[in-house]
Amino acid sequence: MLNFEFYNPARIVFGKGTEESVGERTANFGKNVLLHYGGGSIKKNGIYDKVLKSLKEQNLNIIELDGVKPNPRLSLVRKGIEICKKENIDFILAVGGGSVIDSAKAIAIGAKYDKDVWDFFISSNMAQEAIPIGVVLTIPAAGSESSSSCVITNDEDNNYKRGTQSLAYIPKFAILNPETCYSLPKYQIACGCSDILAHLIERYFTEVENVELSDRLIEGAVKTILNNAPIAYKDNTNYDAWAEIMWTGTIAHNNLLNMGRIGDWASHQIEHELSALYDLTHGAGLAIVIPAWMKYVYKHNIDKFYQFATRIFHIIDEDKEKAVLKMIETLEKWYCDLDLPIKLSQVNIEPIKFEEMAERALLHRGTIGNFKKLVKEDIVKIYNLCM
Repeated sequence: MLNFEFYNPARIVFGKGTEESVGERTANFGKNVLLHYGGGSIKKNGIYDKVLKSLKEQNLNIIELDGVKPNPRLSLVRKGIEICKKENIDFILAVGGGSVIDSAKAIAIGAKYDKDVWDFFISSNMAQEAIPIGVVLTIPAAGSESSSSCVITNDEDNNYKRGTQSLAYIPKFAILNPETCYSLPKYQIACGCSDILAHLIERYFTEVENVELSDRLIEGAVKTILNNAPIAYKDNTNYDAWAEIMWTGTIAHNNLLNMGRIGDWASHQIEHELSALYDLTHGAGLAIVIPAWMKYVYKHNIDKFYQFATRIFHIIDEDKEKAVLKMIETLEKWYCDLDLPIKLSQVNIEPIKFEEMAERALLHRGTIGNFKKLVKEDIVKIYNLCM
């Protein structure tokens, strides 16, 4: 186990009716609030009205910025930064899922930075200041509600999709009411659970030894998603299933599970090029990339993969390779049961940009991945396995 320092100040407010406290919590940070959200879903399911009512009860000055899309765009971030500087915004409230929260995070650091906010996404520089933000989570998936991560697509420059890290924008509070998930379409349910699962898998496959506690914590979280995703998919008003999914999604990405270890993250970086160029939903892209990555790298440390196969899927065989391949097949079936694609051909993506995507994935990087470091040739081969 490696040395580590764990810090996460996000206050998690979990359960039924908790969104009604958002105004009082927001008022602790100032009067001028940027209310940030996506399309019309929060207006259709009533969350918008509840949040607005709670904010108005505290006599807060509210400026709204909607229009966040999946794979959040830099152009909207820039618009938000302008608003924050012009209106002296004290607090940003993100109501939605990971795209809305990441957009809010980028605005929060950009409003405190004199230069171009994109600088943080193409360098290792970590933002030191941010406007405080809060979250009302409506889509469990990205785990951005308590993470130090943020991913933005540069729609002004060839749709490069890049991430940054900062402790400065970890939300001050995140309100998680599983009831807000009831109106989610099946596709979003499936993609969200796929994203959560990927966050766990990326952390699990590490070359760091003697990390038994975090191994077993991740295994428990993986099994929770594998068990509850199909329940919520079939019955989208099952509170207990949503509670398990929502809490697991937060734990999966709040940095607790990667303490003392180094995760891989190649699958995310490979998928980012798919969602950047083809606007594929991130969770759907991960359902395609994760099994292909596994098929390509499992021989690098077959014992780790066999441990995953035995502890998660209870697949035991004297032939470890046979067990691992059976595990990957079983994982693919889980994705299929949620009607997610497991091949690029299913989403009409042809192998014409694989070289370009591999080069894009490596831009400003020498290699990607930590479990097994990947160069351009490796990435192209993984894309081909996705076909």
